[in-house]
Amino acid sequence: MSMKLSIVVPVYNMAAGGKLEYCLDSLLEQKVSEYEIICVDDCSTDDSMQILKKYEEKYPEKVRVFQTPENRKQGGARNFGMQYAKGEWLCFFDSDDFAAEDMYKKLLQKAEETGADVVGCQYQITDKQSKEPGRTVVNNTIEQTGVLGEEQYKLLMRKPGSMVIKIYKKEVIDKYGLKFPEKVFYEDNCAAPVWMLHFKHFELVDEPLYYYYQHEASTVHHLSRAKCEDRMTTGKMLVEWCKKAGFYEPYKAELEYRFTELYYVNTLFSYVVSKERVQISFLKEMAKGIKEEFSNFQQNPYFVQAYDAEQKRLIEYHMKSSLFFLLYYRALNAYRALRKCIKRK
Repeated sequence: MSMKLSIVVPVYNMAAGGKLEYCLDSLLEQKVSEYEIICVDDCSTDDSMQILKKYEEKYPEKVRVFQTPENRKQGGARNFGMQYAKGEWLCFFDSDDFAAEDMYKKLLQKAEETGADVVGCQYQITDKQSKEPGRTVVNNTIEQTGVLGEEQYKLLMRKPGSMVIKIYKKEVIDKYGLKFPEKVFYEDNCAAPVWMLHFKHFELVDEPLYYYYQHEASTVHHLSRAKCEDRMTTGKMLVEWCKKAGFYEPYKAELEYRFTELYYVNTLFSYVVSKERVQISFLKEMAKGIKEEFSNFQQNPYFVQAYDAEQKRLIEYHMKSSLFFLLYYRALNAYRALRKCIKRK
């Protein structure tokens, strides 16, 4: 029997709070025939594997369970699961999120109607295990869709959108040997734009069909220097992968902006407000890295448009002195906190 869709679900320590069960139940409710759910336990230390085995025993025609020989993080677990996929289409799903029951039906229908080789949708953010409407996030836009040309590829390099809300034609993945970075967080930062530039026709179901469940164990709630370093690593990998694929020169301005955003700006401003003690040496490392890769990033036309005067001023201070930037940033925040306190009184 032909397989229409393979859903790869990497799993690591998702047993608590019913997260894994809620995710898998939502995938088993999909209004699609001929699909499989490939669950990859990434050496969990909790009961995740036992839960997966129960689902495999209960739904042997749908659920297949594998385990990595070592912890490879989400990108490595996805790569591991991809090798077992039998579907014409391939997609990825995070093991603490959940889907509308018609998500994949709508994505596959759009693909059949248009001949697209990649189809996406929007997602919504929720803080509870419920399919009540949450906050919709627009990941991709209509301007990025259709038979892809230079302008769409430029848009997709800058803003490729999330990978878990898309289905990909597997023959394209196989043809180009598309993979994910392994053993790092933020693997999508590298893979998402590189993957999109290999496809020829992108279509969008402009509905929030994916539920992104934010909870205390979510990656976004626990930022560390190590995770910041991973984000910088995937930024460097993005540049290298684009060079190897021949995307560097045609989309250099867009790549420069994307690298600046991921490697530098997002990392800088998230690190200085994290709960970790800020280290000047790490701030210097960020500044050195961005200067080495793209020394004129502040003149990039997308950078000029994207950031306001205050952000640009703070970045300029950081380029000149990490210590002065940190002192100024803290003084600015203290001043604003004081003003807010005075207004309340």
